[in-house]
Amino acid sequence: MNHEPITSNEKKLFNECMQTICVSGLKQTNIDTENSKPLQSINQNELSELKSKLYSLNEISPQTRGFAFEKFLNKLFSMYNLAPRGSFRLTGEQIDGSFQLDRFTYLVEAKWQERQVGNSDLLAFKGKVAGKAIWSRGIYISYSGFTPDGLIAFSKAGSTNIIGITGQDIHFILEGELSFVEAIQLKTRYAAETGEFWISVFDLRRGH
Repeated sequence: MNHEPITSNEKKLFNECMQTICVSGLKQTNIDTENSKPLQSINQNELSELKSKLYSLNEISPQTRGFAFEKFLNKLFSMYNLAPRGSFRLTGEQIDGSFQLDRFTYLVEAKWQERQVGNSDLLAFKGKVAGKAIWSRGIYISYSGFTPDGLIAFSKAGSTNIIGITGQDIHFILEGELSFVEAIQLKTRYAAETGEFWISVFDLRRGH
């Protein structure tokens, strides 16, 4: 089959179309800190309400607390306009939720249990996130925190695509030490610079 050669005008039109498509795509996916709320614009009544909800989770049974904790986190993400999604199931795995910040999608693993999370759980979640798109990141939220040995072992297991949040971190955020968005951004930068998965909001607030 014979094809007519492409003219210079057709090439110009094609390039203009591709540029328009690319710019349009960036605008549609640009869900970042321009849309998220800074700490100053967060209603203090909303923070107080969330603190009350968090305290009330201590009073319910462990069997229902996990799902209630996920709902609490979803409200926290919504308060900062992070386009949250609740838990969903894929073939062979469960994702506890997701949100979007700085053009990245953060997959959420949430645990409220007595024991702290160790290295094996962190590695499993790291692998889960690695199996998704390259613009995916992970945030492991463990109300009880992480084992010291687990943090050390995980930091030696190669580069990380996840960061950590503890119950203490959440309390500091609700007390206004940092906004949730600021905490995620600073934790992400700390992980990029040091390779360490977790640093407390308390230390971040003091410039560590």
